[in-house]
Amino acid sequence: MAVIEWIRFFFGALFLLGGVLIFLIEMVGVFRFRYVLNRMHAAAMGDTLGIACSLIGLMIISGFNFTSLKLFCVIAFLWFSSPTSSHLIARLEVTTDEDRRDHYVVITLDELNRRAKAAAKKEAEQKEDKECAAKKEAGKDTADTPEK
Repeated sequence: MAVIEWIRFFFGALFLLGGVLIFLIEMVGVFRFRYVLNRMHAAAMGDTLGIACSLIGLMIISGFNFTSLKLFCVIAFLWFSSPTSSHLIARLEVTTDEDRRDHYVVITLDELNRRAKAAAKKEAEQKEDKECAAKKEAGKDTADTPEK
């Protein structure tokens, strides 16, 4: 029975250390990135995954009982609420950003369609040029060979 307790403790500690490592990576991302949406993405992803790993580690260490069920409910609540709140705050930042041209470019559907048509036209012209070059090469090859 003591072996099972040590195995549970080992895996629980492994998950807890994983959660702490994820939190450390999150902190580096939050302080290293310059733009607010990049920082928010690092924080939201780190919180969601770090809290989940930490609480799973606590669930394993405490054993599977009513406390584990409550910790699982906390994980489920955080997995639904953290991305939702981060998304809403990010949308608020995007709509109220005064310096948006410094951070990103807004492309409308019309602009996207125009770019797609221009790319398709350019691709067709390149294909046609390659076919003409291939025909010229084929014509040169037949002209260079002596006829019998």
